[in-house]
Amino acid sequence: MKSTLRFLLAITLFTLGSQTSFAQRFGYIDSEFILQKMPAYANAQTEVDKLSIAWQKEIENMRAEVEKLRKAYQAEEILLTSEMKTKRLDEITKKENEVREYQRKMFGFEGSLFKKREEMIRPAQDQLFEAVEKVVRQKGLSFIFDKSSRDVVMLYTDPRHDYTEYVLEELGLASKEANSQGARPADALIDKPEDIPPLPEAATEKSPSKNTKPASGTKKPPVKKKNN
Repeated sequence: MKSTLRFLLAITLFTLGSQTSFAQRFGYIDSEFILQKMPAYANAQTEVDKLSIAWQKEIENMRAEVEKLRKAYQAEEILLTSEMKTKRLDEITKKENEVREYQRKMFGFEGSLFKKREEMIRPAQDQLFEAVEKVVRQKGLSFIFDKSSRDVVMLYTDPRHDYTEYVLEELGLASKEANSQGARPADALIDKPEDIPPLPEAATEKSPSKNTKPASGTKKPPVKKKNN
């Protein structure tokens, strides 16, 4: 995702100048998760979906027209002269090319849908960028990565470095109910002190020697006194 990569580079360049090399701090966010919580992003996505449905309908109508021409040709082919057949087939081929070109123009790489989506979602992305910039300054970060970016492979993420909630707070979207990322799996591993088995006694204590005094609380055998 080129836009995400540019976003990360901008944040990195912004923070590098204000942090010393020996005191660098880093963190990460989940931009996709944050955007899904933003009303501006949801509204933009809805409008983009409407455009996509409308353009797809136009393409379906164009294909139906091509199919109609093809069936008409097949039904009348036996009655057509060679010159008429060529003319009709050329007309069908032209219509097919028009459908493919229109589809490419609307849904192809950097087509109308792609450009419209970027245009309508940009305000929400800019708002997110401003919030991230504030968190970077407040927390004194040198780097911040995007967990949801395909350009950055994060094999492991420590929750202590997750600044997603701080960004949501800057956007006024902080809510334990709204921002819950799902229940923990029932079979997930949970580290609990009581679940850790104790070390073997031999590994923690040395075997008592003959001169070792008995531990406190241990009763000594009674000593008999000699009668004078």
